[in-house]
Amino acid sequence: MSGDADRSADGREEPRSPRIPLPRSSVEDTGTPLPEPAPAPPVLPHRVLKSLLGAWALAACAPEEAMAVEEHLGSCGSCAEEALRLREAVGLLHPAESLDLDPGLRTRVLEGCLDRRPPRIPVPEWAAPYDAEVARLDALLQDIGDADWHTPVRLRWFAGEGPASRRSTVAGVIAHLLAVDALVAVSLGLDEPLPVPAEAPTPQARTEAYWGATRHPLTRQVREPWRDQSHGLVRTVSFAGGGSGRLAVPYGDFELPLRDAMVDRAFECWIHAEDIAEAVDYPYGPPAPRHLHRMIDLAARLLPASLAARRRAGLATPPREARHLVAAGAPGRSLRLEIEGLGGGEWLVPLDSPAAVASRANEVAHVALDGVEFCRLAAGHVCPGDAAAGQDGDREAIRDVLFAVASLSRM
Repeated sequence: MSGDADRSADGREEPRSPRIPLPRSSVEDTGTPLPEPAPAPPVLPHRVLKSLLGAWALAACAPEEAMAVEEHLGSCGSCAEEALRLREAVGLLHPAESLDLDPGLRTRVLEGCLDRRPPRIPVPEWAAPYDAEVARLDALLQDIGDADWHTPVRLRWFAGEGPASRRSTVAGVIAHLLAVDALVAVSLGLDEPLPVPAEAPTPQARTEAYWGATRHPLTRQVREPWRDQSHGLVRTVSFAGGGSGRLAVPYGDFELPLRDAMVDRAFECWIHAEDIAEAVDYPYGPPAPRHLHRMIDLAARLLPASLAARRRAGLATPPREARHLVAAGAPGRSLRLEIEGLGGGEWLVPLDSPAAVASRANEVAHVALDGVEFCRLAAGHVCPGDAAAGQDGDREAIRDVLFAVASLSRM
C-alpha cells in the first residue's frame, strides 16, 4: 500500500495532500517562548472610522484605533484623500510663541493695511510714533506674567555732571508713563486720570506724587488706565486734525507744542519699554526709521536751549571771545551733528546762542553718532564720555554738545 494515498469508506484509495515539513522549533519544546501574534485591528463601522481621521492625523488615536484607521485607508479612497489633507493641515499648526515675535510685526501689518486703505480719520504724522510705540509696549506687557510686574527696574537719567537713577518696578514705570502722558491729556481737555495735586507740574514731581499716593504696591492693574489714556490721546489728536499740533503743553519749567510733545512721549515710551524689556529678558528693537528720525530731529532742535541752560548754570564753556556773542538772527559758530544709520541725517547746531543762525561757513566742529546711540545718550542711558562718537574740530564745543544731549534726559 502506498504511503501517499488513504482508503475511503468504500475501499477506494484517495490521494493524500502533501505534507509541509515544519521547523524543529515549531514541533519540539525547546524552552523558548514563541512571539505573541499581533492582534487583529478592531472592525469598526465606516462612519466611526471617518470620525477618527482628525485624531489620527494629530497622532491622538489609541493604538487599536490607529490600526483600524490605517487598515481602512488602504481600501477607501475618499477617506485616504481626507486623511492626506488633514495631515498637511497639521503640518501648518505651530504652538504660540509670543515672546519670539518681532515687536515691530504689528506696526508693519498696520502699515501694510493703511497703505492699501487709508483710515477714515487718519492719525497726524507727528502722532504716529506715539501710536506705534504704545502698541509695541502694550504687546510686551501682554506677554509678561503677573509676577513680572514686580520685577525691579532702574530708571536712569543724567543730572548736571553725572548720572542719576531711581529704583522702581515694571508697574511703577507704567505708572510713570501714565503720570507724564497726563500732561498732554490735560492740555487737550481730557480728564486728569490721577490724584496728583496741582503743585506737581513737572514730570518727576507728578510721578513722585502718584507713587506716594498709592498705598499698596502697583500691579498689572495700572496697564488698563495707561492704555485707555494712550488711546484717548491718539483718538483726540486724530479728530482734532493737524492744526492742533501748535497747542502748548506745559512741562513745568518749559513747554512744548503738541506736535513735539507727542514725539517726546513716543521717545519716553520706547526708552522705558527698553528698560522693562531688559529687566524681564524680552526681545525689543528700536522704532521704525521714520519714527526714529522724528525723535532725533526733536532732540537736535532742543540742543541749543539745553546748551544755553548749562552755560547759565556754569556747566558749559562760555564764549571765549566777544566776537562769539552773536545777536539774534545773526550767523554764529556751529557744530555739525551727523547721525548715522536708519533714521539719521545732519543738523547744524548753533553754539553761542539759541537765537543765532547755524551755518556751514561757521562750522567749528563735527560729531558723528549712530542714531540709537544718540537717542540713548539723550535718554541719559549713556554717559557723554562713553558715547561712541566720531569727533573733529573744537574739543570744548564737542564736549559741551555731548553733555547738552545727555542733559535733555529726565526721569
